[in-house]
Amino acid sequence: MINRLFSFLIIAVVAASCQNKQDSNLNEKAVDSTGVVVKPAIVTQPSRNDTDDPAIWINKANPAESLILGTDKGDLTGGIYVYTLDGKIDSSRSVFNMKRPNNIDVEYGMNINGVLTDIAVCTERGRNMIRIFSLPSMKPIDNGGIEVFVGEKERDPMGIGLYKDPKTGIVYAIVGRKTGPDSTYLWQYKLDATANGTVSGTKVRAFGRFEGNAEIEAIVVDDALGHVYYSNETVGIRQYYASPEKGNDELALFATTGVREDHEGLSIYHTSSTTGYILLSDQEANRFRVYSREGTKENPYDHKLLKIVNVSAQESDGSDVTEVPLNDTFKHGLFVAMSTDKTFHFYRWEDIAGKELKVVK
Repeated sequence: MINRLFSFLIIAVVAASCQNKQDSNLNEKAVDSTGVVVKPAIVTQPSRNDTDDPAIWINKANPAESLILGTDKGDLTGGIYVYTLDGKIDSSRSVFNMKRPNNIDVEYGMNINGVLTDIAVCTERGRNMIRIFSLPSMKPIDNGGIEVFVGEKERDPMGIGLYKDPKTGIVYAIVGRKTGPDSTYLWQYKLDATANGTVSGTKVRAFGRFEGNAEIEAIVVDDALGHVYYSNETVGIRQYYASPEKGNDELALFATTGVREDHEGLSIYHTSSTTGYILLSDQEANRFRVYSREGTKENPYDHKLLKIVNVSAQESDGSDVTEVPLNDTFKHGLFVAMSTDKTFHFYRWEDIAGKELKVVK
């Protein structure tokens, strides 16, 4: 009798496992874009070496004059390429001769000695630093750079996400590296203005689970909801509080199945103050997986897979997105994805959204 009961339990477990796999496959098929490849509206002029990560800066006074910043990972001749919305390089603002700049992010309205200043911050991996530039001029305001992961054997900064606390206005840089220890893989720095108008950085916490054989590179911060997400390559997306005052408990681990190889670029499209989409690059598959920004009533950190979008960009490492209407081409927002042919691809949001996702009008 016991043996029969044991056999029955084994059969039930196997059946349930098979059913879960079938349900997962059905879900994948339900959200797949049936092989359609979305084409970009604009492909930028090529960079010199190896494009990696873009960031969108919105000119709030005149959105048509917004800029796309894109890193180029040359070891000695790398840089930050500045593109206009037609994909042309603005050489007067681009920054050249950097040592392997990796990821980049933008934040708005940092208080620098009474002047609210938009900033771009990138990692300069070849110098173990983060670099800070004012926007839109791209003038350096970091006194030559801020060293990160000081005292660590494992440095090599790669990923970066900026967080501006909505209550205090304090700006933080959350920095990832090529490799590092589990639970303290990322370091968070408070950015402060100095008397001479430059910006310094002070470490305020180390956090972040890591498992797998790859690395952590892509980081994105949701300022409004106070969350930071990062791609633990080959494992999934991890979610934490962005504020160092709220502790280091992991809130969620999702996107753990279906990715062909390497969880990469992350970006957030807002449909309201609390809703929208989290876009993840499934790098080797040349597609993006779209998850709900909001969770469910039962679990606020349950991010559902909503759509899979095939794109023309090849092996995309980094991405960014905005819902802000910019010009006649990008009336409902812009999605930018890096491509391995040394370019960045600019997509209309409505082309990414299709019939399955919302478009902010």
